[in-house]
Amino acid sequence: MVQVEVSVDSGEAFDRALARFKKMCGKAGIVTEIKKRSFYEKPSEKRRRIEMKRQRKVKPRKSSEHSNGYNGRRSY
Repeated sequence: MVQVEVSVDSGEAFDRALARFKKMCGKAGIVTEIKKRSFYEKPSEKRRRIEMKRQRKVKPRKSSEHSNGYNGRRSY
């Protein structure tokens, strides 16, 4: 568990301190963790979500057939 701490100067506005706190929470990943834990996710759904995320990261490479400008149509 990550503990986020913000020290407030005596002349600092509350809004500034709150903005810094929110920014630190975002960087620490607290907001995403809360959203993730807000509802139950079945283990099969979790595996599927992770697999889909992995597939999005790995983009298919273009084959050499398409790299030379060939689009599958005949030109007359």
